[in-house]
Amino acid sequence: MGCGSIDLDWGETMDTAASRSSSYALGHSAQELARLNRQGQIFAPFTRQLFEQAGIGLGMRILDVGSGAGDSSFLASELVGDSGRVVGVDRSEEAVAWANRRATSEQIENIEFVQGDPTDMEFSDRFDAVVGRFVLMYYPDPAAAVRKLARHLRPRGLMVFQEFDMEYFGSRPAACTVERAAELVKHTLQAAGTRIRLGTELYSVFLAAEMPAPSLRMDIMIGGGAAFPYELLAGTIQSLLPAMEQLGIATAAELGIPTLAGRMREEVIAAKGVALSPALVGAWSQKSDAR
Repeated sequence: MGCGSIDLDWGETMDTAASRSSSYALGHSAQELARLNRQGQIFAPFTRQLFEQAGIGLGMRILDVGSGAGDSSFLASELVGDSGRVVGVDRSEEAVAWANRRATSEQIENIEFVQGDPTDMEFSDRFDAVVGRFVLMYYPDPAAAVRKLARHLRPRGLMVFQEFDMEYFGSRPAACTVERAAELVKHTLQAAGTRIRLGTELYSVFLAAEMPAPSLRMDIMIGGGAAFPYELLAGTIQSLLPAMEQLGIATAAELGIPTLAGRMREEVIAAKGVALSPALVGAWSQKSDAR
């Protein structure tokens, strides 16, 4: 069954959009930080597998770039143990405060969160690994960011990033509400300068940053019928709503956010179909001895 046309202007290429100074269109509201917590829980198995495969382990000192609500930092803190240390850095004051409250509440002592952009910061010691999840996609020049971050690594230190590729994001067979929601997310992020397919560009990003060729893995969440977190997609739409309205892409009245997750779920169940998350592409490489 076709969904008809979705009236979105994709005339601007992703490279053109990403060449502008990117902004974080999702914002840092309490609702968005809670959504990030939920997203972190859902994607945690994929990120854990990436970190373990890359070599994150006990006693390591880790820098988490764009730590947000803190989920990837907390995951790293489990892997490095009490003898290790994780420093999470985010530009958002609200996100840093949120993550520090979580660390205090959960009595996690091998972690700290600070505000700033680590591409411009200095640290007292170098790190065994620099990691990041869904963050390079918001940098105007991801390769330049990786090159700057590499100076925080000790020789043979690890560079590990996990980024989205939104090519497969949607439903099979097409459930119209899911397809429209996915297209709205992609279009809004792209209009804000986000690289929505950076995951499959990570190999070339690492090479352009003068890092050794990275190893790669790809994961994707797929769920049949009700077995998919539709609330996460609806929450993403809610976080993006101010940007959508500002850009003239969609309005709250058109989207019906309070019932959106339920409508998506019902359509996929009726079609006996599946829903798919964006692909999560992980890349990791070791800094050379000479740098």
